[in-house]
Amino acid sequence: MKFQENLLQYISQSLLKTGETIAVAESVTSGLLQLAFSQMPNASLFYNGGITAYTLPQKVIFLDVDQKEAEECDCVSENIAKTMALSVARLFDTDWSIATTGYCTPVRSSSYKIFSYFAFSYKGEIILSKKLELHPKTDALDAQLYYTEFILGCFKSELNQVLILK
Repeated sequence: MKFQENLLQYISQSLLKTGETIAVAESVTSGLLQLAFSQMPNASLFYNGGITAYTLPQKVIFLDVDQKEAEECDCVSENIAKTMALSVARLFDTDWSIATTGYCTPVRSSSYKIFSYFAFSYKGEIILSKKLELHPKTDALDAQLYYTEFILGCFKSELNQVLILK
């Protein structure tokens, strides 16, 4: 599996330049973001790690997701993604975090749609959260790869803003 080299290098260089760290909490992307971060040059200097919590009980246990809220939305909502992002940043003691939750195949609980939510936290605050929607006939792996690359692109933009302000 190959990710865009220039994107990985830019993110790596930016985090090294700022001296900041990142962690990832994944569900729908099933470790693809963690894989991408591990492929970045000098990853061990800024990538503290991640967690793939695919089921509701694991999100509740490890990422402080509220069980009642999670049951009401099948653990897929903007707020769930935000909670996951804030929790993984605390868990791994990082400046940045990224969290994903959603669907890569159409199922009844998604109204047979494919979509995901993601959130970024920076220094304990949510700075971005979005919903991505894909065509319901999108292949599951293609959906996961698209989510991953789109999220990395958005993360690059957020890093740009931080670098401009410093």
